[in-house]
Amino acid sequence: MQKLTNKEEEVMKILWKLKKAFVKEIKAELKGDKPHYNTLSTIVRNLEEKKYVGHEAFGNTHRYHPLVTKEAYRKKFINSTIADFYDNSYKNLVSFFAKEEKISVEELKEIIDLIESKK
Repeated sequence: MQKLTNKEEEVMKILWKLKKAFVKEIKAELKGDKPHYNTLSTIVRNLEEKKYVGHEAFGNTHRYHPLVTKEAYRKKFINSTIADFYDNSYKNLVSFFAKEEKISVEELKEIIDLIESKK
């Protein structure tokens, strides 16, 4: 599974949300500056080449759908990020967020409770 570009990830988030969509529906969901229809169509076709997206044909028009789940993508690239930047340590990851004040003590306690409830 290849890592996606930011634009490809943005398109995939829309497809995960909508489940099935034509390019014009994807374009309508994009925030901010919207790419030209042909540019967006190229991004979607690239996703299809990478095996992230499949399509159903309706004449000359295609309706696209995800072939990769959001959970599978997240798991793959969270794990590689942790390996690349946190020495394969979830402890180092959580420590980073604590040092950066991106996670509160209450949230850490919730995580501990969640872990203990799984035992």
